[in-house]
Amino acid sequence: MHTSKLFPGNPTLEFFDPLAQLLGAGDGIFTYTFDDAIKLAGHACPTVAGAFVMAHQAMARLYPQERPLRGGIRIRFAGPPDQGANGPLTQVLTLLTGAAAENGFAGLGGQHVRKGLLSFETDAEPGPVTATFERTDTGKQVTLQYDPSPIPADPHMMKDLQQVLSGSADDGTLQRFRQTWADRVSRILRDGGESTISEV
Repeated sequence: MHTSKLFPGNPTLEFFDPLAQLLGAGDGIFTYTFDDAIKLAGHACPTVAGAFVMAHQAMARLYPQERPLRGGIRIRFAGPPDQGANGPLTQVLTLLTGAAAENGFAGLGGQHVRKGLLSFETDAEPGPVTATFERTDTGKQVTLQYDPSPIPADPHMMKDLQQVLSGSADDGTLQRFRQTWADRVSRILRDGGESTISEV
């Protein structure tokens, strides 16, 4: 059985999900790692890392002294779901926070509704990934932007990627590409949003 971590020492996010507790899924306390986000997306990249870091930063601001409430967070994205990386990024945020679009869980007796907690401002101007996170219980909110450019890729990476995609890369080039790609993702995670996340 394969149990080794994909990104050893990766950051974690802990939530309390009252619906999980109600329906007998343990005590409702879930600890998510970046590996969980990778398994959802099927890969690790700056977008998947950005979603995890963005959620981490948002929860630190909205719940500074509390465990975040999964299912108690509304997220509004600037731009349509097919703009830039909005689609893949929001899938990771749904995993972590429970906030879902119109295809989400409709609730039990009007409680624990996840449907409609994730929305898109389709008339927003194109720009950096921007999302507003809001607590549904208090109305407290924070708007964050994510821009991975302050943590650049290795200068060889895109050239190596072109060779990999064309099928002309040798084993050494393939290994170098994998290492430089994963290294950038790791640096984004280690940075924790200090360079890539800004509050607006």
